[in-house]
Amino acid sequence: MSKYAGEEVLVVRRSLLEEIGMFHGIITEGIDAAMARLLDPQNHFFLDRGAAEDDPSHKQLIPYCVFRCGDQILHYTRGKSGGESRLHAKISVGVGGHINPIDTGNGRVGPEAYFAAVTRELEEELIIGSHRTTRIIALLNDDSNPVGQVHLGVVHLVDLENTDVQSREDALTDLAFTPLAILRGEMFDRLETWSQHCIAHLADTAYA
Repeated sequence: MSKYAGEEVLVVRRSLLEEIGMFHGIITEGIDAAMARLLDPQNHFFLDRGAAEDDPSHKQLIPYCVFRCGDQILHYTRGKSGGESRLHAKISVGVGGHINPIDTGNGRVGPEAYFAAVTRELEEELIIGSHRTTRIIALLNDDSNPVGQVHLGVVHLVDLENTDVQSREDALTDLAFTPLAILRGEMFDRLETWSQHCIAHLADTAYA
């Protein structure tokens, strides 16, 4: 039996991304228009996750939240209890996950369901003892590996007032804050691919 048995995840057709404009890595221009199309209920639907993980003709939409406090970025090591075995033991700066049918409760659709999923994922994975502000800063696509080929990331930058953050899940181990310069330097090769893209973008643009 598939480890994803019974789970359904929100997907868009790869052809939609091609219409919006296929890209590799991070894009920051035209995000509002792209998100409007991605989150249009006519353009996405739920698909069995087991099938979706092996189907590059669809992209699973993934909120990828990067937490920042001053010049420090939150990171963790992906534990074995995480859902994506291909990323185990990698260091990640992204917190988030799939959008599931539960996020459409109370009649939510489109953007409302998407942001409900973001809230749910963060509450499931972290205890955040700080005021935070959140904004979408980029889309992330990387077809250079099997994981990236079936996922499309929406990068949220979450600014915190302090570093009071704890993990709720075994899948997020060794939680810590580290200066961006160190993540871009000696730790860079240990990061998962999506995290490398995010850290390079934040370091190279000095994102305010």
